Amino acid sequence: MRFTINGRDVETAFDPRVSLLDLLRDHLDLTGTKKGCNQGACGACTVLVDGERINSCLALAVQYQGRAITTVEGLEADGVLHDLQRAFIEHDGFQCGYCTPGQLCSAIGMVAETRRGMPSVVTADLAADTVTLDHDELRERMSGNLCRCGAYNGIVDAIAATYAGEAA
Repeated sequence: MRFTINGRDVETAFDPRVSLLDLLRDHLDLTGTKKGCNQGACGACTVLVDGERINSCLALAVQYQGRAITTVEGLEADGVLHDLQRAFIEHDGFQCGYCTPGQLCSAIGMVAETRRGMPSVVTADLAADTVTLDHDELRERMSGNLCRCGAYNGIVDAIAATYAGEAA
């Protein structure tokens, strides 16, 4: 089976019942993506597929053949951290760091959703052409990613600093 993972073409054989999370971690040694609850409830396993965030623990790898998969390892470019990764460091957006890869991928996917005009439950004007990433929008849109350490303030601050009230 063929995949594009972090910009690289990958061809591998595996049991078609393997989750995307297990393919990444156990077969391709991309251990940045974490296995938290393994039930899609915590968001630690969030990766981007064609720019959209998914819980990789709930996805069969075979479903994503030929699609562009980005893990936390693929966020940096030429040894330079993504702006959001730097902001997580500057704003103490992590403590133990276990949830951080999923938080980062989820935030990047979330911003792409707002740029496409996807409203959330707290979006004030559903008919608006843009969605402003204010405090309430950020918290609501990131609510699928849990942090057992409680670093939520730093996470929201890092996302807000990177995308500073962006109206998408």
